[in-house]
Amino acid sequence: MSVKLTTREQDDVTIVDASGRLTLGEGTGALRNKMRELTEGGHARILLNLADVTYIDSSGLGELVAAYTTATTAGGEMKLLSLAKRVHDLLKITKLYTVFETFEDEASAMGSFSHAQQPAI
Repeated sequence: MSVKLTTREQDDVTIVDASGRLTLGEGTGALRNKMRELTEGGHARILLNLADVTYIDSSGLGELVAAYTTATTAGGEMKLLSLAKRVHDLLKITKLYTVFETFEDEASAMGSFSHAQQPAI
């Protein structure tokens, strides 16, 4: 089973709920297409919910980085929500943990977007 992606809007943030396996082939292609569709549609703030992602391989990790790049290049932000322990450990091992802002709960993640556009003092 490859990854299944569903989107929902909350305030000005698009939440992408992913479930299944983010692996080479259909899984990474689905994420790539969804991110392109969202950024081209003007969705600048994206929260990728990985709570139901059971497995990520190296291609899936690469696609997360590509998705992050797609969002930031379009002037937006992409953050990660609810990483399974295995995914969390994988991000730590690969040092990608330093690239992504990650959150345990949706409320904290949503709050981080509202403060992101305020100028630093």
